[in-house]
Amino acid sequence: MKLVLARDVLLKSLSHVQSVVERRNTIPILANVLIRATGGEVSFTATDMEIEINETLPAQVSKAGSLTAPAHTLYDIVRKLPDGAQVELTAASANQLTLSSGRSNFKLGCLPIEDFPKMPEGDLARSFTLSSSDLRALIDRSRFAMSTEETRYYLNGIYLHAATSKNLAVLRAVATDGHRLARVEMPAPEGAGGIPGIILPRKTVNEIRKLIDESGERVEIALSESRVRFTFGGVIVASKLIDGTFPDYNRVIPSGNDKILEVDTRAFAAAVDRVATISSEKSKGVKISLTPGHVVLSANSPEAGSATEELEARYDGALLDVGFNARYLLDILQQIEGNGTRFTLGDTAAPAIIQDVSDSSALYVIMPMRV
Repeated sequence: MKLVLARDVLLKSLSHVQSVVERRNTIPILANVLIRATGGEVSFTATDMEIEINETLPAQVSKAGSLTAPAHTLYDIVRKLPDGAQVELTAASANQLTLSSGRSNFKLGCLPIEDFPKMPEGDLARSFTLSSSDLRALIDRSRFAMSTEETRYYLNGIYLHAATSKNLAVLRAVATDGHRLARVEMPAPEGAGGIPGIILPRKTVNEIRKLIDESGERVEIALSESRVRFTFGGVIVASKLIDGTFPDYNRVIPSGNDKILEVDTRAFAAAVDRVATISSEKSKGVKISLTPGHVVLSANSPEAGSATEELEARYDGALLDVGFNARYLLDILQQIEGNGTRFTLGDTAAPAIIQDVSDSSALYVIMPMRV
C-alpha cells in the first residue's frame, strides 16, 4: 500500500474515526483503525463493537492495499505535523505502516486485517432523510437530559420515534434521567411515519453530534429495531441500539397544572445562577416563591448563608413556594432560545412544565425538590 494525503484532510478524517476507539481495550484489534486504499480513494474504519465509523476520501493512491494501525497513535502523530504538510502512508507488508512527512518518519506496528471485526448491518428496512439543522436541534435540545446511570440502561440515550401531535405526524426525540425530561419534535419527514421506536445510545448520540457541524445539508438515516445507520456524505456511522423498553414518558408530563408563570428567559436564568451560588454544592436547591406580578428566588446554606433575588414576572395565580435543583433548571433554560419562558405549575410536589413562549416544539419537565 502506498498513498499520499494532505495532513489537514487526513487529520480531520482520523479525528472522526479515532474518537470511537476506547483508550483501554481488552481486545487489541479494537485499538486499531482499518485503512483500505484502492483506486483514487482511501477509507478509514474504527469500531468498538457497538458503533462503527467509516469515512472515505479521495487520495493519491499509487499502490492499493489494506492494513490496520493503532488509531490514537496515528492520530497523535498527524496532529503534531505542521499545517499544510503532505503525508505519505506506505506499507511493504501487513505488519508495519510507515508514515513520512518532510523529514519526519514513523514506523508503526500493525495487526492482521483478518482480526478486524465487521459489524453486521442487518436489514435496515426503514429510511428517511433529515436536514443537518433539524437533526442538530433534536439532539441539542434533548441530550442534556440523558441518564448516566448504568442500572437504568434504557435511559442512557435518546428515544427517537414517530408520534402524533395536534393531528400531525411528528418525529419526536425524548430523553430523561428521572429528574428532568426533554421532549422535542418536528414535522415527520417523508419515510419517517411508522418507524419503530429506537433508543440511540449516548455514545452514538455524541459521535453523531460531532459530525453534524462538518457534514453537508442532509443526513440519511436507515434503521431497524436493533440497528441504525447515519450517512453524512463520505462518513457512515452504524450503531447498535439500546435493547430495552423506554418508559411511557407521557405519564410523567402533568396534565393538571393550573398556574402559569412567564419570565424573561435570560434575566431569570442569570438570577437562578446567582442565587444558586450560595446553596449547598450537593443539592444546589433554589426556592421559587410566586406572588402576583413577582417571583422571588432564594437559597440557604448552613455554611455559606442565604441569598434572595426578586424579579418581575407574569403571574396572577395563588401564592406558591416550590423548589428545584438549580443545575437541572439551568440546563433546561439554556435550551430556550426565545425571550420568554413559560412555567406551568401545580403545587409544591407537582412536576413543572417548562416551554419557550414562542416555540411549542419542545417541552421540558422538571421534578421539584425540598429546599
